Amino acid sequence: MANMMSNKQHKILFVDDHQLIIDGLKGFISQIPSYQIIGEAHDGNEAIRLAKILEPDLIFMDIEMPGMSGIQASQEIKKERPETKIIIVSMHQEKELIKKLISFQIDGYLLKTSSQQEVLEAAEKVLNGEKCFSDDVKQSLNNSVQASDENNELVQLSGLTEREIEILKCLAEGKTNKEVGETLFISHRTVDTHRTNLMKKLKVNNVAGLIRFAFKNGLVD
Repeated sequence: MANMMSNKQHKILFVDDHQLIIDGLKGFISQIPSYQIIGEAHDGNEAIRLAKILEPDLIFMDIEMPGMSGIQASQEIKKERPETKIIIVSMHQEKELIKKLISFQIDGYLLKTSSQQEVLEAAEKVLNGEKCFSDDVKQSLNNSVQASDENNELVQLSGLTEREIEILKCLAEGKTNKEVGETLFISHRTVDTHRTNLMKKLKVNNVAGLIRFAFKNGLVD
């Protein structure tokens, strides 16, 4: 994985209304040769504008900012540039907020208490097409099953095969189709077929929906 990243400089954009947070992230990320810091924004509108102009590979995005929030900005940026990776960096752990951001196809969610190593690992994962959520965020999602939804989701879970549950767990851990195949000793095409079937069974439209289901039903530690 590290070798793949060393062949290219990935463009990074920081979005936060607190300069101290931006400076803190820049301080250690700028030391990584494969990363190029291309700009910073302090509100959602500025983030959208710079994302169009600078075309970053990865955005570290705060949620609460004056004017347009990071939630709205993430949604708009993903609509315009779905290839841009977005990692939310926030103090908030509210399950509904996290679920909403997952539905907007964000690629990662870290708390502002995360270590430098956690931030760098998350950046590497999402730039390689994986999802990355901090352990505290995963725990919040594990506890997010609502009473009104529980029976229906248990029925859906009981309708999955053992292989489908294995694949669902792997996807929720952020593995790519290729990595799932290598883990379970099956081809990536077989993984893709299972993934499509899972979406139909669970009535979701994307991998984010599968991840959300896995978290809500305690399939991920």
